[in-house]
Amino acid sequence: MAEARQTDAKPVCPGCGQSWLRTTSLPGRYRCAYCLRRYELRSDCPSCGAHSTIARMSETANMVCRNCGETTLRPV
Repeated sequence: MAEARQTDAKPVCPGCGQSWLRTTSLPGRYRCAYCLRRYELRSDCPSCGAHSTIARMSETANMVCRNCGETTLRPV
C-alpha cells in the first residue's frame, strides 16, 4: 500500500515547497495552487546545465534532472 501512495503523490512546488503544483492548459506549464506561482518545464537543468529530452505532460517524473536530481522547472 505504501508504494501506491508514493506514486500518487503530487509534485512539490519549487517555490513554496507545498504539494499543490498543478498542470495548466499549456503543455509543460504548471501553476502552484498554494502560492500561485507559474513554472515551465525545461529540457535543460538550471542547476547543472545537463540537457535531456522530455515527454511533456506524460508524468511528473520528467521534472527531475537525471544527473543531479534537481527540478527542471523554471519560473515563468
